Amino acid sequence: MLADRLKPGDEIRIIAPSRSMVIMKSEQVRIAEDRLNSLGFIVTYGKNVEAHDEFFSSTIEERVEDLHDAFTDPNVKGVMTVTGGYNVNQILTSIDFNLIKKNPKIFCGYSDITALSNAIYSKTGLITYSGPHFSSFGVKHGFDYTLAGFLEAVTTDEPYEVEASTHWSDDPWYLNQEDRTFNEDGKYMVLQEGEAEGTLIGGNLSTINLLQGTEFMPSLKDCILFIEDDEKSHAFTFDRNLQSLLHQPDADAIRGILIGRFQDNSQITEAALRKIIASKKELKGVPIIANVNFGHVQPLATIPLGGHVSILAKQGETEIFIDQRPK
Repeated sequence: MLADRLKPGDEIRIIAPSRSMVIMKSEQVRIAEDRLNSLGFIVTYGKNVEAHDEFFSSTIEERVEDLHDAFTDPNVKGVMTVTGGYNVNQILTSIDFNLIKKNPKIFCGYSDITALSNAIYSKTGLITYSGPHFSSFGVKHGFDYTLAGFLEAVTTDEPYEVEASTHWSDDPWYLNQEDRTFNEDGKYMVLQEGEAEGTLIGGNLSTINLLQGTEFMPSLKDCILFIEDDEKSHAFTFDRNLQSLLHQPDADAIRGILIGRFQDNSQITEAALRKIIASKKELKGVPIIANVNFGHVQPLATIPLGGHVSILAKQGETEIFIDQRPK
């Protein structure tokens, strides 16, 4: 199920199903709102978006209320999360998924939001988006790639290619917008050659693993798995988290894998990553591309969870071609 595309004049509702908007600097909020307004969108906020407790989140009831309100409000055409965090899986059993299914809308976020995005797709069939948060729109410099990818994904249903960016960064931009560090080697990395096509399933690896054994976990059958993790994930934890996912039912039918670029602090080298992948007998013959532009580095692509993708990885050359239209 593909939601109506966003167009100028549409209202985008900002909600905080994980961390509260109270953690955002006022200047960052201003930049994000101005940028979305400049695109012709109307930005509104859930009434509990700044509610918070000692964990910088709000109650389950407050978060679910804002989610339900966003999907039932006929004026709202897109729903965007403030940021990630650690606890969005708390709200899953309290959500009325039939309400969401009856009111399909663009839904976008990443990191901890992976649990909610996959749950919505699994329970309703609605394509959701692993892409920028509202807070991401508060990035002052180096946002062009992220913005272009977001608009490709949510304003048109035409196929598009997720090409490698010319630069990338994992610096703490939110601390100092004017002191940024960008790396210029933005090429993707072929770990295993081949070509495949399938349904995009994934997001943040440690978060999607929280869904294992629940009604919210989507099937991995005939999927192109896209996974990433933040700087808290090192080679040991990435290895075991990936292995855990490969033990899931239907994991033997994974057709390909896309791995998001790791932050420098994860210290996952090319050699370590190749060693980990080579150790997975389940992945023999499966094409795998790493250093893809999604996850906890910038810029980031917008990936339609539940969309169709074809990938090619041969002799160092890569192609990632997404088509969201129903097959």
